[in-house]
Amino acid sequence: MASMVGIAIGVMALIVVLSVMNGFQKELRARILGVASHVQISGFDGRLANWKEAAKQAMTNPEVVGAAPYVSAQGLLANQQSVQGALIRGIIPDLEDKVADIGSHMRRGKLSDLRAGEFGIVLGSELAHSVGARMGEKVVLIAPQGQVTPAGILPRIKQFTLVGIFEVGMYEYDAGLALIHLQDAQKLYRLDNGVSGVRLKLKDLFDAPEVARDLTRTMTGDLYITDWTRSHANFFRAVQIEKNVMFIILTLIVAVAAFNLVSTLVMAVTDKQPDIAILRTLGASPASIMKIFVVQGSLIGFIGTLIGVVGGILLALNVGTVVPAIERLFHVQFLAKDVYYISELPSDLLWSDVITIAIMSLLLSLLATLYPSWRASRVNPAEALRYE
Repeated sequence: MASMVGIAIGVMALIVVLSVMNGFQKELRARILGVASHVQISGFDGRLANWKEAAKQAMTNPEVVGAAPYVSAQGLLANQQSVQGALIRGIIPDLEDKVADIGSHMRRGKLSDLRAGEFGIVLGSELAHSVGARMGEKVVLIAPQGQVTPAGILPRIKQFTLVGIFEVGMYEYDAGLALIHLQDAQKLYRLDNGVSGVRLKLKDLFDAPEVARDLTRTMTGDLYITDWTRSHANFFRAVQIEKNVMFIILTLIVAVAAFNLVSTLVMAVTDKQPDIAILRTLGASPASIMKIFVVQGSLIGFIGTLIGVVGGILLALNVGTVVPAIERLFHVQFLAKDVYYISELPSDLLWSDVITIAIMSLLLSLLATLYPSWRASRVNPAEALRYE
């Protein structure tokens, strides 16, 4: 019974943890690439003069489904007594919807409320809270690039009206990204008609490295082309490594349960030696005795694996309900917004993981039966019945 419970707990833990790791990886990728770009084209000096031509050349690649220019710069946002640094991104709202998902994460207002010449601004929810800005209020944007005046070098300052608030669920962007219209950004940072670069969206984000290499060969001009696997690869590599390590660690739980199965069967063999001896004297072969204990151990492993698989699937599919209930019950928070990129525990159950875990558990259970079964088949009837 203890062996069965141990195997069930190990299998269930493996399924749940791997599902959460899969969900974390999926959510992280979706949220990062919902704001960042699959492929990014810029000039070697950080400025792209003719972005329309670059976008036109990029769109000739069949894997590219969207292109949008952007201006990327640093700035300080000030409102009353609050000052907060932010990444300022100049965009064209209609084109930005083709390469990013920010428009679908707007809590207040719309991206289309950013109009050229009106100096509107859209802030992340945490950033808006940090500077204490409300819809319709004026926010002062201070550009670090100074302008020379008779009084010395002064920073460029411009008032913007808060026209929208977004929340993508990723603290890095919600607390540090501000969007303004591309033309307003060009005026503020004195880029004339230039931009920082062009962002591309692909049919399949996993083709980004290959598409970037193709664009490097086919596009003309002094361009620097990079993809998300270079700029954000560390996040996904870390998650994959953690997933592999957790698989190995939690597999040890199943291994310990299988070792417990060995001891259980050894005790059963010791206890049943007289019965085994009687069966041997009645004509049972060592192979048939061995099969009895193999079947017994395999049955324990099968039932434990089945219970663990069913329990793991049910728990993995309901992590979004179970974890908040535990947090409310014990007044704790497992994923703090200001520490982790994702504040909710996601889960993505993959049947391939379930099948792999089940097969591994059954194989370990089967291996655990071999030594006790072999020992049972070696029982000498004369020795076992000597004191009976």
